[in-house]
Amino acid sequence: MPLSRERVLGAAVLFADEDGLESLSMRKLGQRLGVEAMSLYNHVANKDDLLDGMVDLVVSEIDLPSDAADWKEAMRRRAVSAQAVFSRHPWASGLIDSRESSGPARLRYFDWVIGTLRRAGFTLELAIRAFSLLDSYVYGFGRQQLNVSAGPDVAREEMAEAFLRAIPADEYPYLREMVVDYAMATGHDESADFEFGLSLILDGLERLLDGGTS
Repeated sequence: MPLSRERVLGAAVLFADEDGLESLSMRKLGQRLGVEAMSLYNHVANKDDLLDGMVDLVVSEIDLPSDAADWKEAMRRRAVSAQAVFSRHPWASGLIDSRESSGPARLRYFDWVIGTLRRAGFTLELAIRAFSLLDSYVYGFGRQQLNVSAGPDVAREEMAEAFLRAIPADEYPYLREMVVDYAMATGHDESADFEFGLSLILDGLERLLDGGTS
């Protein structure tokens, strides 16, 4: 398969998914593609251009629904999709806001979110704040889940049991209750946790919109 910008960016995203963004270099990426590193510069200008392209490729995976019934449904679907995308590419959320340049997918993403909120009646200031709040929640939830979900279920159960052995029941009764009656009994439902927080945020934004608060 001939080398192209799309192939280079796709390989870079896969490399970061598998080995981490900090391990990515032009030399290693060239080895992954079976070419000399200098060949990559026919398709990306430099490392910054590569990172910008990777961000744009990841952002293009986020669903921006055009058939949503209202702004809340649109924002919910966008947030759920973004959370799933960042679960697949856990390095991406930390990279997105650090990039000074924006590709077409990222620009379209920003415009869609702000536009959806503005058309719903949000002031520009409140739309920007809502965008920031929602993305802070998506990014923060994803980074927290990296720690919660690390390792197989058996390992997590062993960690929970070890944790319990280190907690005196008479000193930390509510912490033990959380581990025994919730975490160990029902397991960790990542989707339910995410939806719970997302609903609180969207309901709060709806009250602000309905009350005309800016």
